[in-house]
Amino acid sequence: MAQLRREDLWSLEEYALRRNEFRTQVMAHKKTRQLALGRHARLYFEDNVTIRYQIQEMLRIEKTFEMAGIEEELSAYNPLIPDGHNWKATFMIEFGDPVERAEQLGKMKGIEDLVWLQVGELDRITPIADEDLERENDEKTSAVHFLRFELTVAQIAALKDGTPLYAGVDHDAYPIAKFAVEPEIQASLTNDLVLVTH
Repeated sequence: MAQLRREDLWSLEEYALRRNEFRTQVMAHKKTRQLALGRHARLYFEDNVTIRYQIQEMLRIEKTFEMAGIEEELSAYNPLIPDGHNWKATFMIEFGDPVERAEQLGKMKGIEDLVWLQVGELDRITPIADEDLERENDEKTSAVHFLRFELTVAQIAALKDGTPLYAGVDHDAYPIAKFAVEPEIQASLTNDLVLVTH
């Protein structure tokens, strides 16, 4: 999946004209890019559409139109776009009540390493978590993590052939038994992947 360049972005004036229509498109697109893990956790998978939207919104909020500022946003966000052999996702732990959230985050330390995906009966894909910065301390985990799931050629080929995708969580405080990912979400994620054969 191609990284975004300055030419891929609209100017502030152009974005102001297109924002409502683009936002509607992005919200519809995001529905097939998120995976609920039980009632209180969710994976939000990024791609160049979701990241482009985030960059355009940041430029709008900060009123950035100078080349250096635009390049700075591109450098910050481009690493979140998947590379054709992986998925990159924001993992959110979602408890509405702040007191309950604090209590649960204390119990859920290490959960970011225990989320998994599985293509058919092939090996589970466990994530590489929080490469940018440490998000856990001695008391609790963070409510937000960034995960990268690396896939093998065999896993990509199986997905392209329609093999089901499964997900689950192996944490004692928040166990989610293996379940099949919905077809629309699987199709959207499979579309991110490129099968390279040598």
